[in-house]
Amino acid sequence: MSARIHGIDLARALAIFGMVVVNFKLVMGATTGNPQLLSLSSLLEGRAAALFVILAGVGLTLSARKVQNHNLLQRKQLQNKVIMRGILLLCLGLLYLPVWPADILHFYGCYFILASWLLFASHRTLLTLCAVVVSTFPALLLIIDYSKGWQWETLTYLDLWTLDGLIRRIFYNGFHPVFPWIAFLLFGIWLGRQPLHQSAIQKRLFKIAIVTLVSVEGAFYLLRTLAVSVGMQDQDIQFLLSTGPIPPLPQYLVCATASSVLVLLGSIKLAQRFAHSAVLRSLEDTGKLSLTFYIAHIIIGMGTLEALNMLGNQSIEMALLSSLLFCLSAWCFATIWRRKYAQGPAEWLFRYLFVNITIRKNRFIFRRN
Repeated sequence: MSARIHGIDLARALAIFGMVVVNFKLVMGATTGNPQLLSLSSLLEGRAAALFVILAGVGLTLSARKVQNHNLLQRKQLQNKVIMRGILLLCLGLLYLPVWPADILHFYGCYFILASWLLFASHRTLLTLCAVVVSTFPALLLIIDYSKGWQWETLTYLDLWTLDGLIRRIFYNGFHPVFPWIAFLLFGIWLGRQPLHQSAIQKRLFKIAIVTLVSVEGAFYLLRTLAVSVGMQDQDIQFLLSTGPIPPLPQYLVCATASSVLVLLGSIKLAQRFAHSAVLRSLEDTGKLSLTFYIAHIIIGMGTLEALNMLGNQSIEMALLSSLLFCLSAWCFATIWRRKYAQGPAEWLFRYLFVNITIRKNRFIFRRN
């Protein structure tokens, strides 16, 4: 298998586009308009971000493969690099949090730090840990109040900047809490080890993913319908039977994983079939600038919406149109930018900070010794 899975950048671009739709819909308060569009857009909630995290796990596997057969020192060096990246993402995300309360970067950093110790774990260990994390999360709901710290009407976290509140939000009841969201990253590490370029593996994983997605979504839809029919319309009951991301119950984690696998397999298939397509290459360029566009859709995208007084009380049609305009702009920018530069602006800055922090750290260690 090649060092890079062809199609992963296309999947990453689709994940970014999905996150733009979800976040624009959220800040624009798009709760009115065409019911079908509202339903379709709601399917992306928690799914696009989950795909993004799974792709991060796949990326870690590709990095680990380069040192798989090397000595323990090189493995340790890679683990340290992943930890350093995680720390940097955590710090940048926390700095970014006042700008965007639904930020994923600081969660992302924690995933990296914890997963660094499992880069070379066995297939069985990774899948077992995924199963343990997914299955035990509901037990925490019986022990710790999931709503603690939240003001659900405005989606604000009241004690975010207290130590207790910050830890609780990052690890338990934030938008993308480490527990259980780290299961996505661990599954991505396992998934990246599979020969995804092989047609037989693609068909097998596709069948498993589609059957799982349809079965679980269908079963819980029937359960919600049954609950309503017998008069169990309590909001807590509907939450417990939901396949949405809040709270991230097992049915959500399973469905989000299955849908992510389908998108990734579809992207790989397209990349294989249309390898020389200029459109496909430009979309892959967009995926390679994912960090840039993640930041830009908050600073530039939502900044523009605020300047146009479009935050709140908008229709789903307007939210989708705004998302489309931003995504098309990002696509055009990536196509032009990549003709001259290998990295996006944010990717370059992140690498610059990472390299300089690593150099300073090594100098400090050298002086101490």
